[in-house]
Amino acid sequence: MGSIVRVPLGGRRVRGYVVELADRPPDRLKPIGGVSGDLPVFGPKLRDALIWAAHHYVAPVSVALERAAPPNLPSRPAGKGPTDSHPVSPPAQLSEWSEATSRRHRRPVTALIASWEDTGWIGALGPVLGSGSSAMVVVATAAEVTLLAQRTRSSLGDVVVEVTGDMDDAAITAAWSKVAADPGWVVIGTPRIASWPIADLAAAVVLEEGRRAMKDRQTPTVSVRRLLMTRSRLEGFNQLYVGPTPSVDLLAAGAELVRSGPRAWPLVEVIDRNEEPPGRNLLTDRARAAIRSTVDRGGSVFVFTHRRGYAPAFRCADCHELRRCPTCGSRPEPGTACTRCGTPAGPCSNCGGRSFQPLGAGVGRVLQEARSIFGDRVGEVDDGRPIVVGTERDLASVAGVDVALVVDVDGLALGSNYRAGEEALRILARVAGRVRRGGGHRLIVQTSLPGQPLVTALRRGDPLPLLEHELETRREMGYPPASEILVVEIRGEARDADRELRELLEGEGTLLGPAATPSGQRWLVQGGTLGPVKLGLRPLVQRWRDAGATVRIDVDPLDL
Repeated sequence: MGSIVRVPLGGRRVRGYVVELADRPPDRLKPIGGVSGDLPVFGPKLRDALIWAAHHYVAPVSVALERAAPPNLPSRPAGKGPTDSHPVSPPAQLSEWSEATSRRHRRPVTALIASWEDTGWIGALGPVLGSGSSAMVVVATAAEVTLLAQRTRSSLGDVVVEVTGDMDDAAITAAWSKVAADPGWVVIGTPRIASWPIADLAAAVVLEEGRRAMKDRQTPTVSVRRLLMTRSRLEGFNQLYVGPTPSVDLLAAGAELVRSGPRAWPLVEVIDRNEEPPGRNLLTDRARAAIRSTVDRGGSVFVFTHRRGYAPAFRCADCHELRRCPTCGSRPEPGTACTRCGTPAGPCSNCGGRSFQPLGAGVGRVLQEARSIFGDRVGEVDDGRPIVVGTERDLASVAGVDVALVVDVDGLALGSNYRAGEEALRILARVAGRVRRGGGHRLIVQTSLPGQPLVTALRRGDPLPLLEHELETRREMGYPPASEILVVEIRGEARDADRELRELLEGEGTLLGPAATPSGQRWLVQGGTLGPVKLGLRPLVQRWRDAGATVRIDVDPLDL
């Protein structure tokens, strides 16, 4: 089971995987040409999880099975398993989880509301290793894998195997072979390891599971959380999700929530932009004063602005009212109509004014204004300046600042996507996590809606009321996780795709589209349970691809 084999196909010998062993007549079966590699790449339970992923994400089974295999052919490592780890006591909040894991008793999904960089949770893996089992830790980026691997070695000893996309194929294959052959390892890697076979896996830990990197953008659009939940159900290992903001999907899955302290992030100061006269700059007077006083006493400041893809929010130049769609309440993108509901963009709903000021800006605009105020003390991340400006992708390089300033909360919170509130909270909690704890250290946010639920959650240092409200709202509106959504994108020749999709969905869900894209067409499918639709979609997708079209199926899309 799970062996890589060479099989005859159309006059060629191609790679295949053994997915079943059975005692039956060999009628119509061709002989296997040979076995490749020393180790199987999956067992029966992992096979079932991967086949589930293939059907859930409407992907070929072969593509899903390949996710468990290393880049090169695996060979059994010459040495034995890891040496004994350092004895480490688990933190009090996770002692029951750690004890159950070491005894191989599966507990409900556990979410620890804390910054993963406060690495006390690593101690919960000590009893796992002490029982001779292995653990998996999934991290979003290669830089974070390296940082966490260093800290884990200092706590647990030389039992860590790290895996990043920066490694060459030979190094990745060697790491794969090591953890597949022998138990007792802590495997720390980017999301690719979520599909790996790990000997005697007893615990899977995911850090900040709501981040975008935890879901593939290309088909199959696998979510680390969904895959590991399925694997846990089949294989029996425990799950721990660590981060200041569990996702709405994790709450809907019934995760047991554990707090590491009274606040999930440091103190937050709110600046009401309505107190500023119209026509002022990006940085309010209070924000400038806070930056100046921090730098003058030798401190450091991180100024956060929206990552690419977020359009700025606007406010009326006459009355200061934030511009919002009169129908659905989202902030309008640049254009003549709301991108969420299609309502035409009109004048200010409060005073009728037609002049609007942008409240959000890219790094360049923020840098220009900050340098005009603070001179050469301002730079980009890694410039070594006391004041640095960056986006979410820069957060991994920012640590231990005295003050973090968010230029525009509203542009994040009022996004046109139904996940905008949850996404904004996740991002801003990450920004807050860059602030060191202690007196005077804080996150400062500028907003024209100081009473909005996002700002209230930031002030309280508690994500749960907002996330629970988001979950209830989605249930009422029929959005995931209360329902299912998938996106179908086709580039190339597929003339009958719209008709075939409508015939497939008759009585099974709602089809929206097609919408024109720069290179093709796009449909959105929504329904309570789309299992039958996905089953019927599989042959359609294959037919379109055989005709030469490029097809992308995005299940549980992050963006609509």
